Amino acid sequence: MTGAAAAALALAAALAACGGSAGHAVVGATPSPSTASPSPSESRPSDRSPQGVLLSAEQVLQTARRAKLSYRFDGPDGTGETADGVLYWAPKTIMQLTRTTQGTTQQLIIMDTVAYQGGDAATAARLGGKHWAKSTGPTLPDGRQDTPFAALVDQLNPLQAVTAAASAPDLQKLGEEKVGDGTAEHYSATVSVADYAAAQQNLLTPERRQQLAAALGQGGVTSLTLDLWLNDKDQLVQLQRSGLGSGGDLEQVIQYSQFGDQQLSVTSPPEDDTQSVPG
Repeated sequence: MTGAAAAALALAAALAACGGSAGHAVVGATPSPSTASPSPSESRPSDRSPQGVLLSAEQVLQTARRAKLSYRFDGPDGTGETADGVLYWAPKTIMQLTRTTQGTTQQLIIMDTVAYQGGDAATAARLGGKHWAKSTGPTLPDGRQDTPFAALVDQLNPLQAVTAAASAPDLQKLGEEKVGDGTAEHYSATVSVADYAAAQQNLLTPERRQQLAAALGQGGVTSLTLDLWLNDKDQLVQLQRSGLGSGGDLEQVIQYSQFGDQQLSVTSPPEDDTQSVPG
């Protein structure tokens, strides 16, 4: 078993105990439905070079626009976080996570430019009975509100990871491996943190690229090893980012499923159970 495969098994075990998300009001506007996925032989481009496959994966993700995910992040400072939930990366950012950090579990809900945190008794005690802290994203130079928790969203966005890997000159295919209940083709590349952020030029604003670089470059990390596992539909089912910095190791493993699934939904808390706090 490869080290990456072992990490995947450890991730699955660690996330098995994570609970589902809890919400109240179903989002009224969700991305328009995607059409049924054609068979792999009908949908995959003829270029099956490593870069050709990654470019195909970009197209798949641009169509899917949403997925279920689970992740484990271990930072250079020794802190760790696990979570599971749902992410919509287009046409607007919508996300719902159940996050466990240092033994504390809370929920995080993003509705484009608004964030809700809490959903637990501890938050209610802190806010005088309200279960959710509500905040807005930072104001951009043109006066618009940006997405809150943008650095986390951008680290979880599978389209951005595939875009960065596709631009790496040393991208290579390592072979087929077992991931979860199926098999996937393993691709690997190395890319600097600066180039990872720069690859998002068509996806992120300069401010967002700067925030992403700071998040991935924590602890003095300057170079990332990207490992990506794609299924026979060119869907990214697992991503691993790792880097060694002067302050320690960065290790991030994310697993994706249910791409474009119409059953995926995100809910927002009722306004009378929220309290506005500074962003």
